[in-house]
Amino acid sequence: MLGAGERAYVYAKTCGIIGKSFVGKRIPQLVSVSRLSELDRLVFPNSFRDLPERELLVDLERRILNRSVKQILTIVNVYKKPPELLIRLLRAYEYADLKSALIALAGGETRAPEWTPLERFSTVHFEAYPELKAMLKSTEFEFLLKDSPKPGGMIPESGNVSDSEIDSIGMQTKLDRHYYTALWASLAKLSRYDREGIGKILEEEISLRNVVWALRLRMYYRMGSDEVRKHLVFIEGKKGKSLAEDAAASLELPLDTYSAWDKWRRRTFLNKELPGESWTVDPRYFQNAASAYLYRMARLYFHRRPTSIDTAACFIKLKQYEEDLLTSMAEGLGLSIPSRDVFSLLELEV
Repeated sequence: MLGAGERAYVYAKTCGIIGKSFVGKRIPQLVSVSRLSELDRLVFPNSFRDLPERELLVDLERRILNRSVKQILTIVNVYKKPPELLIRLLRAYEYADLKSALIALAGGETRAPEWTPLERFSTVHFEAYPELKAMLKSTEFEFLLKDSPKPGGMIPESGNVSDSEIDSIGMQTKLDRHYYTALWASLAKLSRYDREGIGKILEEEISLRNVVWALRLRMYYRMGSDEVRKHLVFIEGKKGKSLAEDAAASLELPLDTYSAWDKWRRRTFLNKELPGESWTVDPRYFQNAASAYLYRMARLYFHRRPTSIDTAACFIKLKQYEEDLLTSMAEGLGLSIPSRDVFSLLELEV
């Protein structure tokens, strides 16, 4: 059982951090930023760097990520015995780093990509790269050793799909399925009071993530319906409905006919049809619209039950969203894209 003192302290601490984060009322401050150095000064007023813009972009993105992880760890470590759900949410970073390492390994890279240490919650031995067996020894990822990535398996955004690319896509599917299955199982271990809000968020996240993956595989890799189904995450939601149902329902809909999607449940996340222009599904638009929707859900449930695990779980989601927003802003400014245009691309209203 979690102590009342832990719960109260977590709520007070998370409120303090969120109040200083670029979520909610502070997001509009980003619109006036026109240069990467300005963004650095806004986000890190006491520790900004005097670097050329090209160097600053990489450095700033790393500091944004490190700050998010540090703040999340601060909250998770409040608990004497952190709920498994919070650890799983934190370890989304480890899954992302492992994907990057596997793609680098498949591409023949001898030097490991950067990874994010998670203190006592780290499990993968990234320092052993490129020795995959040593990296995964005594971790829950040892099952990947049966299908280790082949050299040359880099994943493009479009074009013909090679056997090595299929291997890499399959590897990512296995990791996603493993992550969400374990995350969903950890949710079930919480009381109804503790899991109500984050449970609804995760149901929507898994469902929408399946749709994004289905759209990307169809659009960028020209996969047929049967092949796409192999890459979906099939988890049964609270009402017995598969969280892959919406993605499966989209598989027979034409990618270039907007009217054909009228009765599809997730149509509000699609890019709109513009007069006089041909229309095709835009997976990036859908992903950004879904991300903005999940962010709004996290904000809603963050304050709803202050002493529940919802508070800490939604805090993690909000910090990860802020991280994605600030990174997108940095990348946009690095390409001389105005801040307001970045907000438009991310489906954010200011």
